[in-house]
Amino acid sequence: MIYLKAFLVGGAICAVGQVLLDRTKWTPARILVGFVCIGVVLGALGLYEPLVEFAGCGASVPLTGFGNLLAKGTAEAVAEKGLIGALTGPLGAGAGGILAAVLSALAVSFLTKPRAK
Repeated sequence: MIYLKAFLVGGAICAVGQVLLDRTKWTPARILVGFVCIGVVLGALGLYEPLVEFAGCGASVPLTGFGNLLAKGTAEAVAEKGLIGALTGPLGAGAGGILAAVLSALAVSFLTKPRAK
């Protein structure tokens, strides 16, 4: 059942992104940044965590989940370190995901050849 929940919630988040691409003149970059910002706001308000508990990876893997992770890391770092935690918290919380993305991009760049457009 958890797989179905993850598929439906993750699919709904992706479907919203696709509708925004198809129906608006927003660029993909603006939509992606918007998803991260929505995740930060919902995470800061405590509204995203129940969705993660319900859907698991269906809610934590999309970019809204990354925004939630940044908000959560910031809140924890501010509680521990004070105001300086507002600067260090998001970096510490998101470091693993950012590293995985960079290393994956590097590996793909070694395995593929660029083509001229």
